[in-house]
This record gives sequence, structure tokens and C-alpha cells, in this order.
Amino acid sequence: MKEERCVRAALLCLGVLCCSQGLHGHRDRGKEGQLLHRSKRGWVWNQFFVIEEYTGPDPVLVGRLHSDIDSGDGNIKYILSGEGAGIIFVIDDKSGNIHATKTLDREERAQYTLTAQAVDRNTNRPLEPPSEFIVKVQDINDNPPEFLHENYHANVPERSNVGTSVIQVTASDADDPTYGNSAKLVYSILEGQPYFSVEAQTGIIRTALPNMDREAKEEYHVVIQAKDMGGHMGGLSGTTKVTITLTDVNDNPPKFPQSVYQMSVSEAAVPGEEVGRVKAKDPDIGENGLVAYSIIDGDGMDMFEITTDYETQEGVVKLKKTLDYETKKSYSLKVEAANVHIDPKFISNGPFKDTVTVKIAVEDADEPPVFLKPSYIFEVKENAASGTVVGKVHAKDPDAANSAIRYSIDRHTDLERYFVINAEDGNIKTIKTLDREEMAWHNISVFAVEVHKQHQEAKVPVAIKVVDVNDNAPKFAAAYEAFVCENARSNQQFITISADDKDDSANGPRFIFSLPPEIIHNPNFTLRDNRDNTASVLVRREGFSRQKQDLYLLPIVISDGGVPPLSSTNTLSIRVCGCDGSGSLLSCNAEAYVLNAGLSTGALIAILACIVILLVIVVLFVTLKRQKKEPLIVFEEEDVRENIITYDDEGGGEEDTEAFDIATLQNPDGINGFIPRKDIKPEYQYLPRPGLRPAPNSVDVDDFINTRIQEADNDPTAPPYDSIQIYGYEGRGSVAGSLSSLESATTDSDLDYDYLQNWGPRFKKLADLYGSKDTFDDDS
Repeated sequence: MKEERCVRAALLCLGVLCCSQGLHGHRDRGKEGQLLHRSKRGWVWNQFFVIEEYTGPDPVLVGRLHSDIDSGDGNIKYILSGEGAGIIFVIDDKSGNIHATKTLDREERAQYTLTAQAVDRNTNRPLEPPSEFIVKVQDINDNPPEFLHENYHANVPERSNVGTSVIQVTASDADDPTYGNSAKLVYSILEGQPYFSVEAQTGIIRTALPNMDREAKEEYHVVIQAKDMGGHMGGLSGTTKVTITLTDVNDNPPKFPQSVYQMSVSEAAVPGEEVGRVKAKDPDIGENGLVAYSIIDGDGMDMFEITTDYETQEGVVKLKKTLDYETKKSYSLKVEAANVHIDPKFISNGPFKDTVTVKIAVEDADEPPVFLKPSYIFEVKENAASGTVVGKVHAKDPDAANSAIRYSIDRHTDLERYFVINAEDGNIKTIKTLDREEMAWHNISVFAVEVHKQHQEAKVPVAIKVVDVNDNAPKFAAAYEAFVCENARSNQQFITISADDKDDSANGPRFIFSLPPEIIHNPNFTLRDNRDNTASVLVRREGFSRQKQDLYLLPIVISDGGVPPLSSTNTLSIRVCGCDGSGSLLSCNAEAYVLNAGLSTGALIAILACIVILLVIVVLFVTLKRQKKEPLIVFEEEDVRENIITYDDEGGGEEDTEAFDIATLQNPDGINGFIPRKDIKPEYQYLPRPGLRPAPNSVDVDDFINTRIQEADNDPTAPPYDSIQIYGYEGRGSVAGSLSSLESATTDSDLDYDYLQNWGPRFKKLADLYGSKDTFDDDS
């Protein structure tokens, strides 16, 4: 190899190195006889080449640069610049020889661009224009082929035809594909024959054997080689591994491993219970191996069924109906197993199904008693006497021994112990009186136990309906309270009533409403049966008075439709109320009505009696005060101030002595006009309505009070609460004038009470009282 590289380098240098012709000046004469000078280019060469990976002891000569103006005297200096100049490529500045000082790799860099120039050695003046040239790295076969993947995985269906494409593997070579055969690859198979082959130029792997069976061998390992130099001697190579898996197709039918299956089941088994399992083997996998089971024949087709367990691919035989050993002791089934999915390509391998015989033996079991019915429903009338027979349950032992049966009631279902059962014959009786209105249904459970085998028992539900009898009389559906207006019209309906009956509908409605015979001709009210289980109460006469009677009690008889019918008398309370013109309720209070109408004579007498009693008490109190021996004069001024209570109003003078003169209460200053209130600030002026104020000298207490009430109710300036009326004036008619000091600007010490001596005997007590104080002051 070393000698081959040296020869190729020498040939390359000889082929590419050329010397340029000398640059001479030709002296030609022109037409005018003058000399013409023509310049010729000084550099002439081809591309330079250098072989990669050269490992000789001396630098590789790439080529030589020479200018035709170089006379060999050493005055010309050659300069090299460009890619790799001075590092990879060096030049002898005298001879122009170029050498490569380092080993080159074409796969790293395929060519270098350099610039050469000839200059005067002394002055460095360029003698020729610079010129570029290319040094190409010549490729050698130094890179083996490499596959894209170290390992490949591929699938191909089993039983594929010969030549079926499996996968294509691809290798690459880093050498120059344009030079020689260094990158020309050829594929071959090293392992995997005779099952597979590979195309030499494309690397496509194909099947080489027909009818490869996945069930015989599923996975194959193939080794593929790629070799350069067209596969010739001396070429480099690379390999890869390909794992090829045969995928499954449905080419195998299911097969039972045996022709007959033996199974057994107890007669005590319940429907849905598993009896046994069968399995047909199918070497295929996935959906190709799915098997469905069915019963296609046999005397047990009605008693058994089969389902498919797709996880285990087994057929599960289950009980469909209850078995009886005493009736039939064995059954036979013909079971078929068939593939779910069929591949038409391999239908000739079929049929893809198989059958097997399943024999099932019924085993005798010690069974519990069996009731003749799954449940019982009985009826009994309410209020039936204790010991009344409700019904009878019956159970038997299904075994051949036919053991005796004993019955009992599950007391958890009959906590109140309404019923009892005869342990021998199963008769159920009452031991308490039943009331349908309390409980219409009784749901109990009855046990049946074999006498000699207490652990064998059965249980049956028994529903007992309590039949209704007419034992409840109808009553009002609600607590009615009726109201009738004083101005009610004759035959006016004022309430509708209905009834309720605790009995069943057969003994309840239809209800009949009526008045008792003794008040059938009631002068106040009458009753009308609406024939829809309601009745209307009507007014028979006009005009009611709360003063005479404000409450009426009307008895109403209600009868039901039972056999025999029951009835009850219910009392309706009817209250007399005041209503407006439209019939709307205003008030049902009799006392309020009396006050609005005016005070009666009895009320006035009672008021006068109270006033007389109060006057007598006041007289007695004054008399007792006069009989006391304590001095009436208070000597200490502090005591007088502490005991005198001052009021900011005065009495009405002598006119107050007339106890019932109502004119005294009237403000003589406000008769002809309205006096506004002083305790609040009115929002607007209130004008009294004409006709409401009584005459000044009227003594009708009734009219006066009613007038004042209406004024207070209609006064928008009045507060929204009851208050004492305050009259802002003093009484007139006293001959002595006013005693009030409210408007006096003087103090107590400035007042002179001597004028009291001139007022007469009525003011003697006051004159003595204040005069004594003055006398006492003078004496002191």
C-alpha cells in the first residue's frame, strides 16, 4: 500500500507541474516603423493534487511554482498565502516548490484555495499579479461502510410467499463516491439463510422460503454486510443485525384436547352457578386465537348455558334452571368451539371449529323445605275477634325422605305479636284486634323447618291486608270558624264545609250533610248539600246585631256512605261581624261597636257614680286635714319651697264648679277659629272641617267626645299616639282675676299679698296664710 501511494504521488506531481514559458519582450515594427511591446502571462499551471493520509518520512511535494522572468539568479522571491499556507502548505521562496507538511484527510476537507505571487527579493515589488490555485486532496479508501442503525427490527406475516419484502437496510461510506470505487457498496447476507435473502445493490431483505410457520419458529436473526470497492478484494466492510419476527395469521383451527368432558352439579345449585369449563386449544394468538363457545345439541340445552371467558379462552358451563335429582339425574351437551375471525386466505385449512361432548351428572342434595308459593297474600277484616283464621301456608320436603315440617313466625317481622301460626298445619290466626286506620298491611315472614334436620329451613313472605269496616264517623275536614255580616242578605252563602273520614273510600264518601231534625227550620241559617262531598251554609234572614247576639252555634250532621252508614254531629261556630258596603270584614268586637255607637245610660250612671265616690274621698281627706292640730303656717322658707308643687296651668275659675258643664272645656278664644298645637310644628295648616264642632253651650257628652275623636283622627299635625289634650288658656269669670305669677317679672320678695284681704271670705285662708308670714317677719 505504501509503495502504491508513492507511485501515485509521483505521477500526480509530474502530471500537474508545468513551467511557464519565459516572459520575453518581442520587438515588432509597426506600419510607421515603431517598436511594439506585448506582455505574456507569467503563471501557467493546472490543479495540484495531494493524496490523503500520506504517512511518509518527508513532506509530500505538492507542486512547483515558476515564473518565466525568473533567470535563476535568486532575485525573485515566491510567496504563498491562503487556506493552510504556512501551516499545512509551505513554499521554498527560491525554487517555488510547495510541500504538504501534515497528513491530510479528504473527509475532513476536500480542497484548499491558495494564492501565489512572485516579488522582487530586494524591493518586495510584485513582479507578477497574484494568482489563485486549488490543491485537491485525493481520496483513498480509508473509510469502511456504516449502517444507519446498529440493529433493525422487522415483521413479516407467517406463510408469506417467497420474495416478500421484509425491510430495507442502508449503509453509507464517507469516501469520495466520484473517485474510484471507494464508496461503491455491495450488500450480502452473512446469517439468516436459507430463510431470507438481500438484494446486493438496494439492501432490501426478502423471504427466501415458503410457508414459514410462526408456531414452529417465531423469530429470526439475520446479519447483513455492506462492502465497498464494489465488493472486490481489498474493500472495507460493515455489518448490522436484523431481528425479523413472523406475525400471526389465522392458519390453525381450534381443537379440543379430549372428546368427552365429565361434570357434576348438585341439585341444590342455583341458576347462574358455574358447573364446569371446557377449552379448545388454538396455537394462533391475538384475535386469530379468539374462540367462541356454544351449545348446539343435547338434552340439557334448556337446563344449561355456556359463555366464553375471553381472558382464559375457556367455555364456562353454567346452570340455567333449577335441577331436581328426583326428576332427572344426568344431562348431555354438544359444545362447539369456533374461531371468531376467519382469514379467507387460509379457508382451505378449515373448518375453523371443533365440537366436544359434555356429560353432566346431577347429585342428590339434602334440600330445605319448599313452600308451594313464593309468597302469600291474605285478608282479614279489622276489629275481627281474636283467634280469627287469616290463612294457611304449606311447605314440603323435596327430598325422598319427605320429612315432617314445623312452622313458625319470624318475630322480628311481628313485633306487636298480632298473629300466631299452628306449627303443625301452618294456619295463621289473629291474637289481637286489628285496626286498619293504624296499619293497613302486615308483612310477616314464616319459617318452615324439617323436624329431624333443624338446619334445613325455608322462609316465605306473607302479606296480610286488613280489610276496612265502617267504624269511623265522618267529621269536619278542618276546624271551621264562620263569619256573617250584620248586613247579610237572605240566602247569602258565607262558608263551604267538607268532611273527612278515616275509613277506606268504600266506607267514606259520598258524604251527606244535613241539619238535625230539631233545628231543621232554623230561623237564622240553612244548609245546602252540594252533592260533591261539600256543603254550603247560607243566611236565612236579613239583619244581625252584635249587641243582641254576636255568636251562633250551628249543629251539622254528616253521614258517610258505608254499610251500615255512620254519622256524627259537628258544631259550626258563626260569629257576627261588622262589614262595609262591599261585604269586607271590618270588626267582630261587640264592645268596640258599642263605643262607636255612643255611651249607654248604664255606662253614664257608672261614670257618675265613680265621680261621686272620688268627690267624697276628697271631702273626707280635707276634713281630716283640718282636724289636725299642727300649725298651718310653715315658718321656714326652705320647707315651703320644698313642699309647694308648681303647675304651669290654672283652673277655670268659678266656672269649674259646675261638674258636668262641658262648655268649660271649650276654648272660648278658639270657637271662631282654629288654634294650632304648640307641642309640635305642623307641616301644613290644618283647617277644621265644617259641621264637626258642636255648639258652644252643648252639654251632649256623646257628641262632644265623638267630635273630638274625629278631629284627632283627621288631624295631620297630631302625633301618631294618644296624648292628653292641653288647653292653652285660663278660665274666665273669676271676680278676683288671675292668681298666677307665671307672667310676673318680680321675685317672691317683691310680691304684695295685702289685696287678698279685700277679696272676700273665699280667699280668707290665703290671706291668713300669707299675712301671718308677714306678721311674723314684722315681729321678728
